[in-house]
Amino acid sequence: MTIEGHEPAVRVLRGRSAPWHDPLMQVGLHALGIGDGARRDIGDAVAAAAEACGVATLWAGEHVVMTDSSSSRYPYSADGRIAVPATADWNDPLIGLAFAAAATSTIGLATGVLLLPEHNPVLIAKQAATLDALSGGRLTLGVGVGWSREEFDALGVPFARRSARTAEYVAALRTVWREDVASFDGEFVRFDGIRVNPRPVRDRRIPVVLGGNSDAALRRVAAWGDGWYGFALDDVAQVAERLGHLETLGREVGRDVSGLRRCVALRRPDPGDVAALADLGVDELVIVESPPADPRRVPDWVSALVEPFLRAVAAT
Repeated sequence: MTIEGHEPAVRVLRGRSAPWHDPLMQVGLHALGIGDGARRDIGDAVAAAAEACGVATLWAGEHVVMTDSSSSRYPYSADGRIAVPATADWNDPLIGLAFAAAATSTIGLATGVLLLPEHNPVLIAKQAATLDALSGGRLTLGVGVGWSREEFDALGVPFARRSARTAEYVAALRTVWREDVASFDGEFVRFDGIRVNPRPVRDRRIPVVLGGNSDAALRRVAAWGDGWYGFALDDVAQVAERLGHLETLGREVGRDVSGLRRCVALRRPDPGDVAALADLGVDELVIVESPPADPRRVPDWVSALVEPFLRAVAAT
């Protein structure tokens, strides 16, 4: 199934770093951009150590705005509250990943996730393509619809219909990347006869992976995503259930979802889960942790964190 403006990209998305579908499950690291991970010295050390260890992807998430008090429910914790304090530094993910790209040469880079409906899509198309070009085709654009009404209010963006806005923005991104002279006429974004350069490296495409664990999020993945980033999942059983539901939704919309990239982060990851996740068709297990405050400790910290998972992958 192809939605207008949403041509499937999986067939060409093989960058200079890890292939889109590797025979072995890969290991990613979500440790950049927040708290100590927002510091330049820590970020450089994490990026270099992760690449040296064989980590597939560096992930970085986003919140433009945090508030001391929020009535919005955070969807990834039992109590509905985000664990990151409002006072913590939180880098812009595209800028932070640009620094990570400069400190490395092969490791993949991914926003996990960028809250796309909060941004101008033409500007994001430009920024993402620039990062992809400068990094040699290493970017995956992970996007989400957002959950904080207070954040949308602060940015002057309607909270209502943010899912529809996200879908249209992604269609606009793909149009800008694909066409030499791009035009788009939608409900939320319109432009006519524009040129936005540079172009993404991989046949003018950047993979768009969608975050979120809900049925609505998986419906978006099935309809027009290039992949799924399931975040803070309870265990392997929940991964299996969500992937099964994704297959069902794919059949409902008439789309084969078997080629989509499947990345997951567990609340309590264990190397013993690797074989089961690989059997489910998971492409990347993303380890979410905060780095130490001393950059001299980072190489040993990264190694101790990821190597048990890498050994488990090699044994599958």
